[in-house]
Amino acid sequence: MSFKIYFGAPLFNEMEQMYNTYVVEKIREKYGDKVEVYLPQENASINDKSGFADSLAIAQGDNEYLEESDLLIAVLDGVTPDSGLSAELGYFYAMERPMLGLYTDTRQGTHGNQEKIDALDEIAESQFSYINLYTVGLVKTRGEILDNADALVEKIGDYLP
Repeated sequence: MSFKIYFGAPLFNEMEQMYNTYVVEKIREKYGDKVEVYLPQENASINDKSGFADSLAIAQGDNEYLEESDLLIAVLDGVTPDSGLSAELGYFYAMERPMLGLYTDTRQGTHGNQEKIDALDEIAESQFSYINLYTVGLVKTRGEILDNADALVEKIGDYLP
């Protein structure tokens, strides 16, 4: 029996799908048959957007995989975390299982630059990214957030039996 990972991420454009595939391939290459990764965009029955799946089919389909998973990986990048992913995080959180977040926004941190800090006092001049802190709190309660794909892939090893 392999360790099951649910890879939650936005999947609605070529860039998102390519990135998701890139990260999942890294996971599969490193861990081989020790892990089974569910990447929702590979589930054409509910995520081929040229076809049709209603809300119940999508919820039931993804929930089935969430319920079987040992670990949730959540790609938190974007203007805000994807709304479907946020719901999946809440669902998985309630099952009291571990999660890892991936947040690669390059605007994180001050980089020792006082001008960036001073700009916070000017209206509409923040040089920093924003992510919903409730969502961050859920992930951190059950795991941690990493800032790059390589660190994420390595961290998965800490969760394997």
